[in-house]
Amino acid sequence: MITILLATVAGMILGALFKKLNLPLPAPPTLPGVVGVLGVLLGSMLAKLI
Repeated sequence: MITILLATVAGMILGALFKKLNLPLPAPPTLPGVVGVLGVLLGSMLAKLI
């Protein structure tokens, strides 16, 4: 659980830094893109089990 919290905090810090430096965010800008990334993660986890 601590890993998830640390990853979330790190992501928030990086997101703020990218915004302040006027850089494009290194993440999909829309919900379907985020869901696609989640699908890739879940697919790799499923492949480990098979």
